[in-house]
Amino acid sequence: MSVNVDGTAAVVGAALAGGVRRLVHASSVAALGRSNRPDAVLDENAQWQRSKSNSAYGYSKYLAELEVKRGIAEGLDAVMVNPSLIFGLGRKGENTRRIVDQIRRKRMRMFPAGVTGVVDVLDVADGMVRAMQYGEAGDRLVLAAHNLSWEEVFGQLARACGAAPPTIRLAPAAGILAACFSEAFAFLTRTEALLPRANARFMSAVNRYDNTLACEKLGWRPRPFEETARRIADAL
Repeated sequence: MSVNVDGTAAVVGAALAGGVRRLVHASSVAALGRSNRPDAVLDENAQWQRSKSNSAYGYSKYLAELEVKRGIAEGLDAVMVNPSLIFGLGRKGENTRRIVDQIRRKRMRMFPAGVTGVVDVLDVADGMVRAMQYGEAGDRLVLAAHNLSWEEVFGQLARACGAAPPTIRLAPAAGILAACFSEAFAFLTRTEALLPRANARFMSAVNRYDNTLACEKLGWRPRPFEETARRIADAL
């Protein structure tokens, strides 16, 4: 909350005070909320609704967007982009790099049951530059390249890394149980949980996103996820 909400409020305030020409705010598809319908596809018009499926992170990004909207109401020229789950080389032990490393070490035997949106970090950067150039004040643009099942995500990463893809589908209830054990182990060892319960719920859910507006308005053309997986594998 202090980084995503208070930090955004500080940046918006500084932009207003300094006469910044345009602010591009990196939000997240998590700020769109979650749908309880497995056939739903969320876009820029999605309205935040309270749900047990929402994460604390998603709520913080939603509140951050309200700070940006406050700035817009006060005269700031600002655009928001909402990337989906970002994959790139990253830093060891952080974010999606942890997934890649587990697959490379052949420690990933199971895959979650859900579906999620994925995007290359290079395409997020390109989308933000395009939002700066071609967006309009108040725009909200979803930067989600592809909606893939976790089986597809893990499978493409495994093939790129020369590892066997996981073959066991992890049922949602089993995922929550595994997350409880992961959090308990992390508590005892004073380390970060490999699978927090919020992540287990997210990975078991079906979350799809529509990038039509970004593609049409910005001329955004994200690369195939297979290309992203090969690039990460080659770099490692």
